[in-house]
Amino acid sequence: MNSRGTGPLFLVALGALMVVYLGLAALLVSGLLFAFGLRPDPATTGVAVLASTALVGYLSYRVGSVRILRALRATELPPDRAPNLHRRIDRLCEAMDVDRPAVYVTDLGTPNALSIGGPHPAIVIDRELLRLLGPDEIEGILAHELAHLESRDGLVKTLGATLLQLVSSLLFLALLPVGMLALAVVRLVNWLLDRRSRPVARQVAAVQTGTALTVILLLFALTAALRSYSRRRELAADERAASVTGRPGALADALAAIERAADRRQGPLSSLFIRGDEEGMLTRLLATHPPMEERIERLEAAEEERWREIEIR
Repeated sequence: MNSRGTGPLFLVALGALMVVYLGLAALLVSGLLFAFGLRPDPATTGVAVLASTALVGYLSYRVGSVRILRALRATELPPDRAPNLHRRIDRLCEAMDVDRPAVYVTDLGTPNALSIGGPHPAIVIDRELLRLLGPDEIEGILAHELAHLESRDGLVKTLGATLLQLVSSLLFLALLPVGMLALAVVRLVNWLLDRRSRPVARQVAAVQTGTALTVILLLFALTAALRSYSRRRELAADERAASVTGRPGALADALAAIERAADRRQGPLSSLFIRGDEEGMLTRLLATHPPMEERIERLEAAEEERWREIEIR
């Protein structure tokens, strides 16, 4: 079919689509004007977007802890059932700037522990971990999880995930009309030059696909940056735990025991944590945790330095 026959019809349809889009944009702007009582400048709008992200992320952070505990079917471990464990937690909390968390036990499917922030902080411990590790090793793991609570790593990660979702949606809404406008210009030029154009449906689908791919690439870069931050926080939590307990070697031994006993294919949280010691460059970029070998080596080096200081004294 000759492109001159479909060019005007397509432009009319595209024009109608742009009118609808601009109408929706006008409604959004009107909402902003009503909310601010004035015409918001880019800086004010940016602050509003960030504030909304912070509010949504914080609410998710507060409510999410309850959902996680319920999903894990965790049972609270009272002090009378594990007095030594609770005494160690009390000592650690006194040495750190962190509120006293509740302690829960459950079956994670792999020997592990995790901290949950929010208004009612908690540490969840796999039952097998309590049987696998000695008292000093358990204390190192507890100090590591308390370090996450102390620095509010869970809140930061929740805010980052919320921001990623918001940015991806805004990017798609911003880039799609740009792609549609470019498509309209291309079809108009082809129509004026009497050149054949591809079917409209295929071109619109290509614009949508290209926009989605662009957003995905940008989202991947932001996700990689967030995961890099997560890996740094794990190393920082190791260092903080080693500093508070004074026994980095105990934490290194605990991580080595967990590594030997862990079955990464099991557990309700296995899909939420990508390990940095798995094969593949992509997996390493998206890893939430550094390679276990790297963590153990850093802790063992700290233990050697500690013994050198003792010998010098």
